[in-house]
Amino acid sequence: MSYHAPPKNPGLAAVLSALWTGLGQIYNGQIGKGVLFMIIQFFNAMLMFVVIGFITYPIFWIFGMIDAYRTAEMMNRGEGPPRQI
Repeated sequence: MSYHAPPKNPGLAAVLSALWTGLGQIYNGQIGKGVLFMIIQFFNAMLMFVVIGFITYPIFWIFGMIDAYRTAEMMNRGEGPPRQI
């Protein structure tokens, strides 16, 4: 018997990642990746005290949104990471 998870909404994944970096990855079922993105973004926020964070924070924020969107699309096509039960 095979398990079929409901399709993921790429737009919702991107919006969740826009609200909080890593949330879109968690929505897609990539818990570890989402937590890692949150930790990286925390360090990017701390880097704002030494100015470089003003460059790294928005770049990684946008990357997180794009990654969440593309991963949701790939999962819907059956090309994404294996789904967990």
